[in-house]
Amino acid sequence: MKILFIGDVVGKPGRQAVATLVPKLRAERGVEFVIANGENSAHGVGLTATTVSALFDAGVNVITSGDHIWDQKEIYEVIEHEPRLLRPLNVAPTAPGRGSIIVNVDGKCAVGVLNLVGRVFMPPCDCPFRAAEAEVTRLRRGTNIIIVDLHAEATSEKIAMGRFLDGKVSAVIGTHTHVATADECILPHGTAYITDAGMCGPHDSVLGRDTEAVLRRFLTQLPQKLEVATGNVQLCGVIVEVDEDSGRARHIERVRLPCEA
Repeated sequence: MKILFIGDVVGKPGRQAVATLVPKLRAERGVEFVIANGENSAHGVGLTATTVSALFDAGVNVITSGDHIWDQKEIYEVIEHEPRLLRPLNVAPTAPGRGSIIVNVDGKCAVGVLNLVGRVFMPPCDCPFRAAEAEVTRLRRGTNIIIVDLHAEATSEKIAMGRFLDGKVSAVIGTHTHVATADECILPHGTAYITDAGMCGPHDSVLGRDTEAVLRRFLTQLPQKLEVATGNVQLCGVIVEVDEDSGRARHIERVRLPCEA
């Protein structure tokens, strides 16, 4: 099975890239399942009912998120009724929504998706390692194919999670920094890994935001309105090929494609 994981989708440019390129990747590369981190899909800040629907309509099967999941208040209602939209498992247990899901794919097999958030240089949350250990054990009762999105700042924390879950899940994929790393690999016990999948959005920018506004903020130390940029829109992510019986990863490939639309 080929699974496409798309890095942080930023604003309308990112959503348009998903809508344009996901159908092509499904057709041309044989992608059967798509996961996208959508926590910046609503003009770069959080998600809305509209952006959630747009990503699903484009062919995304599961949407993951991170520390910006609650930035748009309407998402509280959406996440309660849409199980394919995940929030990090290890936020407060009283938070609405859920942190994992198992999805059946065309009656062929099932894919588990687990969403976690890191603790290093991030808002307070429960231990992602303990949360992952317990939830992976539960998910493995339903499927051997499990993809983990660890939304975290620190490279060390992401690498540690990859090693911690090696052989227990199909892939550990980092998100949050918006910068794709070049360390994709298959770990010794069969888990695909990359520290960060990158960003789906405008790359002539600073992490998807207008460059001049970001520079003014750094130079003046004054608040600035950080609009989503528009230039050089690209989709970044990875395609992971997984053995359907064992759940082990066979191959991981970085994807970086321009959006011509």
